[in-house]
Amino acid sequence: MLNRLRRCQLSVPGSSQKMITKSSSLDVDVIVLDLEDAVAPSQKAAAREQVVEALNSMQWKARSVAVRINDILSEHCYADIIALATARRVPDTLILPKAQRTTDICFVETLLNQIEKNVSESQSIGIEALIEDVEGMMRVEEIAACSDRLESLIFGMGDYAASQQMDLDVIGGSGSHYQGDLWHYPRYRLTIAARANNLAPIDGPMADFNNSKALIDDCLSIKTLGMAGKWAIHPNQIEDITNSFTPSSKAIDQARLQFSEYQKAVQQGLGAIEVDGIMVDAATIKMLQPLLDTANQLGL
Repeated sequence: MLNRLRRCQLSVPGSSQKMITKSSSLDVDVIVLDLEDAVAPSQKAAAREQVVEALNSMQWKARSVAVRINDILSEHCYADIIALATARRVPDTLILPKAQRTTDICFVETLLNQIEKNVSESQSIGIEALIEDVEGMMRVEEIAACSDRLESLIFGMGDYAASQQMDLDVIGGSGSHYQGDLWHYPRYRLTIAARANNLAPIDGPMADFNNSKALIDDCLSIKTLGMAGKWAIHPNQIEDITNSFTPSSKAIDQARLQFSEYQKAVQQGLGAIEVDGIMVDAATIKMLQPLLDTANQLGL
């Protein structure tokens, strides 16, 4: 898996030239050009052409550009893959919606393999699997281990809630009558499957895009669980999500101090040590490494 930053992934309708143009200048880790749910059936072909043209002609401020294709049971899926994989500027990843089994991933992988062998100077395109129903969640461990092209697992809350027949009225809602965290189990299971296979676990969007406090609270909760980022559906969510998954300068300084002091201790033949009243040992260093890696990637 390429170690891409995925703190925030902003979904943009592939059928809206205005929104695509605006998104190209946004400072966000990942722009997701959407050919699936955000596009009406009658506009699928036109949106595909528009997205390919945008990839070929636009300069993107985002660190990565992904495209959510149509699912493999759709008549549009194969055409999406062919058009995107043969573009002059291919997307960094394809996001496969409604991934239910390993063969879904293998279909996309096989088609990409065949196309890339016949396209000169072709860049290898990664795959991200969108787990958004109970069938996919029941096989998430198998899916996570099935392909070297896989880079992330994404939890799609909306369709997942429908497939489990949850009693909710908004995507990402908490369910006022449920005693506990409604989303803990699927997030936890997806995160373990992803991390066990060196993939990035990404959370789905919060539909209430004007509720900044709830969004930040949600981000900090899933970050603690081990997720690497969260989808956004509106540009005003980018800052809250990105900041939530960015280590603070205080946390970075503390981690670097603990790392440095531990390295000195190891050279002296010591094991666990105390740094500012906190025990630091080999396990602590492993816990700190993701934070330090993110800080280094960001140049902090």
